Amino acid sequence: MEKLTILLVGSGGREHALAWKIAQSPLCGRLVAAPGNPGIEAVAELRDTKVTDVEGLVALAQQIAADLVVVGPESALEVGLADRLAELNIPCFGGSAQAARLETSKAFTKDFCARHGLPTAAYGVYTDAASAGAFLDTLTAPFVIKADGLAAGKGVVIAADRAEADAAVLDMLGGRFGSAGARVVIEEFMHGEEASLFAICDGQTAMLFGAAQDHKRAYDGDRGPNTGGMGTYSPPPVLTDALVDQAWRELIEPTVKGMAAEGCPYVGVLYAGLMLTESGPKLVEYNARFGDPECQVLMLRLESDLVPLLLAAAQGALAAAAPPVWREEAAICVVLAAEGYPDAPKTGGLISQEPDFGGEAVVFHAGTTLDAEGRLVAAGGRVLNVCALGATLHEARDVAYAALGTVSLEGGFYRTDIGWRALQHY
Repeated sequence: MEKLTILLVGSGGREHALAWKIAQSPLCGRLVAAPGNPGIEAVAELRDTKVTDVEGLVALAQQIAADLVVVGPESALEVGLADRLAELNIPCFGGSAQAARLETSKAFTKDFCARHGLPTAAYGVYTDAASAGAFLDTLTAPFVIKADGLAAGKGVVIAADRAEADAAVLDMLGGRFGSAGARVVIEEFMHGEEASLFAICDGQTAMLFGAAQDHKRAYDGDRGPNTGGMGTYSPPPVLTDALVDQAWRELIEPTVKGMAAEGCPYVGVLYAGLMLTESGPKLVEYNARFGDPECQVLMLRLESDLVPLLLAAAQGALAAAAPPVWREEAAICVVLAAEGYPDAPKTGGLISQEPDFGGEAVVFHAGTTLDAEGRLVAAGGRVLNVCALGATLHEARDVAYAALGTVSLEGGFYRTDIGWRALQHY
């Protein structure tokens, strides 16, 4: 196969990890990232085009004669980037706006689950506080309150009591998340451990693509507000082969078939957030892209070439593709976040120059930029992802935290207990 020109859309830690892995492929002849970040610039050409600028990205894909466009963030899918590329017959790894509703509308996903009999929590969708309150009357604490649309991983409140639940409903309907909170989804609380399962899809075929376990809360001990993710590890011992098989049969396969039957075939990554209940895995939510920071540990553990899988999915040829090959090692990712994250992250904080970890740890840039003096500074809530492989999760954790100790960010913080659930299993 001739070498490919690949356009990667996005600017976060997920996209840096994808760029890092794509650049290693013998099939990659040229890699362009839009808009990218200072870390991605080490392996790709950068173009200053926003991820929601559909026409700008399409023009860029045409300009560089892209053989494949890889979409990182869900916001680019929501505005229809994949749809426009399909009109021009440019292969795209990423779903249509209609298919991406599995992430961009929690109400759509819950209704989809109801139509297809998929295991998930009981729920209701509301646009006014009175109706929401009436449904809350039928549930017992704790309560799960979600903004319907995209809220950067922060639109979920686990309310310990009714007063907190009512306040969350009013907060969301009152405009805290803009149009994303115009409808709220209220769910019964499910008990169990959460885990993330990934599949690569081409519209008809789905292929298993690993698993991870995330840490959503901001602070140690799973305390504090929900975030986009403070760290993760793979593989998660709690997600046994039997549970993966059950989730595949009862969730992933019916979803891919159901979406195709409803006229919006699903292409790209299908990321299932699972609750491992006493009665088996149930769906917490779907995401229409690689998780962030779950993507980072998957890329570290992936031994085989990523590009053939991305291309096969984009071209509808996944059934003939070789499945991924994984390293035996465990991988961990710890997020270094800016002061004030997730509510009001402080940008502009100076980041120390990255030390040389001798290949044992890998740092992915999540929210960084260069200031007027060319210094590396924070440009987002989650700033750096410090990742490592190890023969065991203990070893990977030790390497990652040793590396973190050599990086400084003014006012930055990170959790010191990433992997705690899995370490209990060893």
